[in-house]
Amino acid sequence: MTTELLLGIGVAAMLPCDAALPLREHHPVTNPGFQLNVTIDEGIVTKADPRVGLMHRSAEKLFEARDYRQAMLLANRHDWLSAFSSEVGVALALESALGITPPERATWTRTLLAEANRVSATLAFLAPVGGEARLELEALRERLAAIQELATGGRVHPGYARIGGVAMPLSDEAIDAYAALTIDLRAALPQITDAITTYAEPFDGIAVLSRDDALNYGASGTVARASGFDLDLRRDDPYLSYAALSELLRVPVRTEGDVPARYGVLVDQLPVSADLIDACIDELRRLGDGPVDVPLPKVVRLPEGTFYSWIEGPLGISGCLVVSTGDKSPHRMKIRSASFATMQVMGHALAGTPYDALADAVMSFPMVIGDVDR
Repeated sequence: MTTELLLGIGVAAMLPCDAALPLREHHPVTNPGFQLNVTIDEGIVTKADPRVGLMHRSAEKLFEARDYRQAMLLANRHDWLSAFSSEVGVALALESALGITPPERATWTRTLLAEANRVSATLAFLAPVGGEARLELEALRERLAAIQELATGGRVHPGYARIGGVAMPLSDEAIDAYAALTIDLRAALPQITDAITTYAEPFDGIAVLSRDDALNYGASGTVARASGFDLDLRRDDPYLSYAALSELLRVPVRTEGDVPARYGVLVDQLPVSADLIDACIDELRRLGDGPVDVPLPKVVRLPEGTFYSWIEGPLGISGCLVVSTGDKSPHRMKIRSASFATMQVMGHALAGTPYDALADAVMSFPMVIGDVDR
């Protein structure tokens, strides 16, 4: 017997739907949620169609109503888990257009915070399924938020990147706090690995995404690498300080493309980011005091033209396309969102999933709904 259901996820379960699909408490996908239209045949999902657009953010139109400096402060809103990385992505596009090279100290600072952002986002998806390690995962993420607030003034939306650098140097206190956190993160890794492996093993072969499908749908980040698509812009098109860190930049890749593979790649990238953070700390300490931005005119105007920059964000490739007519505001600013492609490919991969495992399969696709409904 074939049944069609409209499932509500997160806050979307409060809208008219046939049933709520309960995800684990505090899982990022539940904030604010989306709808999933599924066709079920004898307990197996044969078709899944994500229904998005419930919280249209108008982020790209807001960019066009701000000058370039103001746009920087909007850049971290659409993907709240990748806030600092999103700021850097926009800054790199604008700096490319202006021909600006930030000071060396600013570039190493950006790299450090980008990797700390990657760790924080990863922990957000691991903690809800962390079992016995959940409290440790949540504590580590809380510490990262507190250190980011110490360093930038913002726990969620740092507003720290600037066109040409960062707002202020990292304090010695913040640098020491990041160094202490990487030590504790490494100490917790065995417990985290065991807990996530124990959770994910029963879902072996569930929600399989092939390498070809990942490529065809434009998936990136951990979702694509779990399916054997070995792409990481930090290595393959280096930006910030990643070229100088190439010996430390190991890219975890798996080929199974199922739930355990996606969680495995998430866990495997944690020690890599810890190594990169430590290398950035060493370099910042070596550099000592120095400028962290470049002087800019009161009104920033880009030359006429089209400019593009992309980065390897915590959830995958994040791109920024800027079309300038020479004014103080962009004529068009288009965001290439990692979560948008992840949402599309998730609907494809869910076919064949037992209905009883549907919630766990959905949770294995790291994405932020505000990044989809941007």
